[in-house]
Amino acid sequence: MLTIPFITGGCSSEPKVLNANLAFKAEATTGEGSIWHPDRNTLFWVDIEGKTLYEYYPEKQDCKTWEFDRMVSTVVPETDSTVVVSLQDEIVRVNLNDGGLSSIAPIPDHEGKVRCNDGKCDPAGRLWIGTMGFGAPKGAGTLYTVLPDGTVTTKLDEVTISNGIVWSANKKYMYYNDTATGRIARYRYDEKTAEILFDGVAVMMRPGTGSPDGMTIDSNDNLWVAQWGGFGVYCYNPYTGELLAKVEVPAPHVASCAFGGEDMNTLYITTARAGLSDEQLEEYPLSGSLFVCEPGVNGPEPYCFK
Repeated sequence: MLTIPFITGGCSSEPKVLNANLAFKAEATTGEGSIWHPDRNTLFWVDIEGKTLYEYYPEKQDCKTWEFDRMVSTVVPETDSTVVVSLQDEIVRVNLNDGGLSSIAPIPDHEGKVRCNDGKCDPAGRLWIGTMGFGAPKGAGTLYTVLPDGTVTTKLDEVTISNGIVWSANKKYMYYNDTATGRIARYRYDEKTAEILFDGVAVMMRPGTGSPDGMTIDSNDNLWVAQWGGFGVYCYNPYTGELLAKVEVPAPHVASCAFGGEDMNTLYITTARAGLSDEQLEEYPLSGSLFVCEPGVNGPEPYCFK
């Protein structure tokens, strides 16, 4: 296993280059929302346009699936038998034993012009869920919080493509991607109130590396960012903006990443076929599949909905 020297100061060095391996072959249109379920020791992820929720079993290297009548974009753990997912215009609870659904809250879709996209739970158990307009018109999306009692609160508006969101280990900062901006924003975060305050740009994407999509954080507070059009997951020091490592993936559109496994030291990566030409699909036939890498660091367990 390769150990990456994570730099917090001093001279820059060349980023480490790692390679991802195929974990599960799929043809997801947009593989997104990867997250580890600590009670089930499995990885959940979704195919947005495919309207499908996947549960990946590492020991079997196989997936169980649930299909929906609408797009599904985000999944977060709740209990050992339930997860919470964002459908196109609604947050619902899924009973994993019988497939039953129960509604938690509707999300405004502006007469079908907007849909849910990426999200995660914060340290207090609130679900943060973002939206985007169909065709990604500028400023059509919103970032909300959702509570178990169904309360929906607007946190940011005029978002274009609401994406990756994580919190620092000390719970003082939230990092957030509006994909269209090409940057990772840092916010001061109050766990008790869920108030956020813009605190500057943590990372600007380098030219030619794609756009920031899904994101996770490791135990050193470094950010691991799936970059759409960037053929990989990129690791950054959010305090210096320095690129520390890249996980190369044999697919152009890398959409999400999440730490999982027994020691939370396995990085799972989802990819997409959306937006690729027939020639690109022929050149990168594993696009839409789930990949895996052991980068030599681990991540914290994800926060559950509560």
